[in-house]
Amino acid sequence: MQSNEFEKAKVFSFNDSVEYASGGILSKTVLKKETGNISLFSFVKGEALSEHTAPFDAMIQVVDGKAEIIIGGKSYFLESGQTIIMPADIPHAVKAVEKFKMVLTMIKSK
Repeated sequence: MQSNEFEKAKVFSFNDSVEYASGGILSKTVLKKETGNISLFSFVKGEALSEHTAPFDAMIQVVDGKAEIIIGGKSYFLESGQTIIMPADIPHAVKAVEKFKMVLTMIKSK
């Protein structure tokens, strides 16, 4: 059975593990478990994930570029190396201020 997850026991760099697509958003699954998942995304400048909610907390780690993270109507501007936690059930959105890459970690509650 083929897995979409990253290979185990292998050193990797988030920044080197996803390219920038022209005019779009790319995503890769790092780990996917019943209790949550970790995904890697790349956005070109101007791309966005529209406002939505999730039933559990999610953490964004910017690994390259700059992003605007909107939580409950308030904007936060993050650069490479910065992290923010988006609380469960609060509307949030993600916008590419310039091209950027992020790691999204979602931990589910019972």
